[in-house]
Order: sequence, then structure tokens, then C-alpha cells
Amino acid sequence: MEKTKSKKDILCKYLGYGVGAIGMDLSYGLFNTFLNNYFTDILLINSAFVGVVAFCARIWDGINDPMMGTIVDNTHTRAGKFRPWILTGAILNAVVLVFLFTNPGFSVTEGKVNIGLYVYVAVMYVLWGMSYTIVDIPYWSMVPALTSDPQERNLAATFPRFFSGFGQIIIAVLTVPMVNKVLGRGSRAVGFSRWAAICGVLLILGCLVTFFTTKEKVHEQPGNKESFTLARAFRTIKNNDQLLIFILTAICFNTGWYLTNGLGIYYFKSVLENEELFSAFGVIGGVGQALGLILLPVLSKRFTRNRVIKGAMLLSIVGYLGMGLFGPVLNQFILFAVFGVLGCMGIGCMFVAETIMLADIVDYGEFKLGYRTDSIVFSMKSLLLKVAYSIQALIMNFGLQLSHYEGALTHQAAPAKNAICLMMFVIPPVFVLLSLIIFSKKYKLNAERMEEVTAFIMEKHAQEQSISNIEK
Repeated sequence: MEKTKSKKDILCKYLGYGVGAIGMDLSYGLFNTFLNNYFTDILLINSAFVGVVAFCARIWDGINDPMMGTIVDNTHTRAGKFRPWILTGAILNAVVLVFLFTNPGFSVTEGKVNIGLYVYVAVMYVLWGMSYTIVDIPYWSMVPALTSDPQERNLAATFPRFFSGFGQIIIAVLTVPMVNKVLGRGSRAVGFSRWAAICGVLLILGCLVTFFTTKEKVHEQPGNKESFTLARAFRTIKNNDQLLIFILTAICFNTGWYLTNGLGIYYFKSVLENEELFSAFGVIGGVGQALGLILLPVLSKRFTRNRVIKGAMLLSIVGYLGMGLFGPVLNQFILFAVFGVLGCMGIGCMFVAETIMLADIVDYGEFKLGYRTDSIVFSMKSLLLKVAYSIQALIMNFGLQLSHYEGALTHQAAPAKNAICLMMFVIPPVFVLLSLIIFSKKYKLNAERMEEVTAFIMEKHAQEQSISNIEK
């Protein structure tokens, strides 16, 4: 089993690889945290329309994401099969991100629907999802290709998650001042367009670092040269029972976080009527997630990984409930911040765990099905994030619509404020509790099972290497 040999090897395999996650999360963070507010408050798009667009886009992603995973698994170039797509996707996503947050000249009028603007928004929304898929799937698919050692795999997943969290902090802390003051100078629309352009450039630069510093180690299967097809991809997903359980677990958990994250700007802008506090909320979330990133590799030395994951989910629930109690109910910001840090520690730990779980599921799939499908399995990460976001968008936008939220208003009515608090602090822990129940009852890849899987794969790969040497 391969071990890290030196500090230089660690930097090559993990540090340079992790840097690419900064730009990816600048794009995803801007999309996930601020796009909805940009649509409803600046472009004055009907919130129900945004929810419908998000839902329809996920239907296409159900085909597009496994398709991209299939394409990556069929890619064979001198630069490898992952890195060329990472760089290509970064460039495309950066361009689309700018268009998504830029109004090319459509008129915006309260209470009046501009068909051209609505079509433009829908098209750019779908194109963002497609272009992000191109960079996201191959990027995270590299984790199982970097190492098969369980402890080293914890490290391999932690490095990019650390940089990913750094990207999220940048978005959460800097977006409001950059959009309102530094770049926008009174025009939030201009500020968002320029900020999106900066994030796009950083996305490309980060992925360039990953491209030139990360070395791929793609395992070839001598006795299995059959090309992957979309039909085979769906059979792979269907027949890998632990992948299906993971999808349900992660969708429920991520939906809870996305609701809180997506509604944060609405909560501080419309409920507390202090938008500048959102940056403080970003620091709270960033500190909590940064601490959470080290929970899994540290606690896994003493407890089983699955016990740590369950603990992270419970910590998240406590955090949500505490924020709801000391935020809108008792208005005690310091205690709100304390529970925010605790909840985000559980969330950060879970984000690392999701990547490691998928890497284990890649190995389990090879053990059960007889062939390896790194990118197809990791395409589910991209898809489940989008599905979680879609569920969040439906709940959030229809909640805003039913509560008569008006983006053009400075002061919102009580029903709108109550709906925002309900969706931000009460519904999320329900989703996390459901995730915990599914994981506890159905997820079977414990330490003993993975030892069996790893031993089988190591022996299988050794036999295949011997066959390959004989053929040469």
C-alpha cells in the first residue's frame, strides 16, 4: 500500500492539487450563496420562476453529470484523463459565471416580466451547471487515484476541502463589501459583474496550479478494455448499493446547509436589516468549517470513521437549533455565533467525510462489480450537490413567494421575515436528522468491510500488473 514518502511528495500530491479548490468554490459559493438574491433583488425575477428553473436544470443534470463521468473515464491523453478536463472546465465556467452575474442590457422593472431577461437567466443558469460539471467531476475523481491508504486518503481529501473552505470564506466575507462599495460604488449590479469576473480569473489560475503540480496515477485494467457508455454508467450507479445510500445521505445533509447558507443574505438584509453583518456570519462559518476539517483525520485515530460522521451530524443539528434560538428568538448574537461555529464544525467534517466516502465507494464498486469507475462515481458528488441546491431553491423561492417577499422593498413584512427564519433555522436540522437516520441504518462500509475491499483490490491490481508485464 502506497505511503507518502516525503514532504516534497505531499506538496506535489496534495498542496498543489488542493489549490484548485479555491477558485472552484469562489464560483460555486457565488452561485450558491448570492445568485438567488441577485435574481430576486437586483434583476427583480419572480422567485417562483427561479425555483422552477433550478428544478428543470437538475433534470438535465441527471443525464449530463453521469455523461461527463463517462467521458472522463474514456479519456486517455498525455496529460492524463483528469487534468485536461479540469483546465477546460475552469475556463468555460469562469466565462459563464461572468455572464450569469451580468445583465447585458435587458430592462428591469418591478412588477413587469421581461421575457428576454427570463430566457437569458434560464440559459445561463443551465450553462453554469454544465460548465461546472466539466471541472468538478474530474477534480474530485482524482482523490482515489492519488492513494489507496486509508489515513493518507483522509489527508488527500482534507487538503482540497481546506482550500475549498478558504474559497467559501472569501465569498462570504468579501462579497457584500466588494459588491456594495469597492467595485459597485453604489450599483450592486455593476459590483456583482466585476466581482464575478475577479472570481473567474482566480478560478482559472487555481486550476492551472493543479494542472501543473498534480501527477495522475491512473490504473489501467488489462483484461477490461470495454469503453464506458452512458447505459453502463447508469447500471453502475444502480448496482452499487452503497453509492445509492450515499446519494440519499448527502442530498439530505447538504440541503440543510444550503438552506441556511442561501438564506443568510436574506436574514441579515431583511430580518435584521443589517446586511453588513453577513460578513461576520461568513467568518463564523469559515472558522467553524476550518476546525471541522481536522475533526475527521484527528478523531479517526481514536474512533471509527463512521462514529465520527454520526457525531458530526449531531453537532450540526445542535448548531442549527442553537442559532435559531439565540438568533431570531432571543437576539443574542454572541451565543448565535458560538452555535454557528459548532454547527459549521459538523458541516466541515461532513464535507471531508463525503469525499472520503466516495473514494471508498469507488473501491467498493470495483470489489462488487469487477471494474473501476472513478469519474462515474464522483459524478454523483456533482449531481447530488446540484440536487440539494435544487431542493433548497424550491423550498426557498416558493417560501419567499408564498410569504409575499418583495425584493425591491427595503423593509419586509412580518410574514416574509418569519418565513426566512423558518426556512433558515428550523427546516435544515430536519433534513440533517433524516440524513443521520439513513446513514446509521443503511451505510455498511465500516473499517472491517473496507479492509476486506482494499485487500481484494490490492491483490487484483497486482495480478493485472503481472498480466500487463507479460503482455509487454
